[in-house]
Amino acid sequence: MGDRIRVLLVDDHQVVRRGLRTFLEVQDDIEVVGEAGDGDEGVARAEELRPDVVLMDVKMPGTDGIEALRRLREAANPARVLIVTSFTEQRTVVPALRAGASGYVYKDIDPDALAGAIRSVHAGHVLLQPEVAGALLSQDDPATGTGRGGTLTEREREVLGLIADGRSNREIARALVLSEKTVKTHVSNILMKLDLADRTQAALWAVRHGLTT
Repeated sequence: MGDRIRVLLVDDHQVVRRGLRTFLEVQDDIEVVGEAGDGDEGVARAEELRPDVVLMDVKMPGTDGIEALRRLREAANPARVLIVTSFTEQRTVVPALRAGASGYVYKDIDPDALAGAIRSVHAGHVLLQPEVAGALLSQDDPATGTGRGGTLTEREREVLGLIADGRSNREIARALVLSEKTVKTHVSNILMKLDLADRTQAALWAVRHGLTT
């Protein structure tokens, strides 16, 4: 039981939450620990329950998903946030990733793929789709460490490229024949040198600067 991924559902539609709960509760390694109907409640419940993953809707009355995500990050809540959006709301995905989301899924996602996405972000992966990478490449946001790549060592650039490819620290360690502790140190140095908040922003930086494989 202790190894199960603890998930919080944040969506203003009760029917959607009920459907998600019904599916996720049959997964052996996933436990739905709570629900919230808007961003304010979602932040409060995330602080109370300390879930591993928050499945967050974007458009909700009052405090939306992106603002709720910002507040979780300001509070240093460690939960990985997986944004739920529709294809027509794609323009909201980039701000969500910049706010610290670990990735996103579309509302019409296949249930098994959703479970896979939850497992993936919990393992430390970043879910970054090609169309969003393209949108990021067309932007120039100084808050994402632009122009500071020269301060990275060659090893740090290798680690950064693997982060952008969606690898977890454990997978990076295996790929580069390093200890996981050493990889964590490299990740911390990358974030510090590029003045980035988390590995999601690091992945976006790497995509923009062509460090992906």
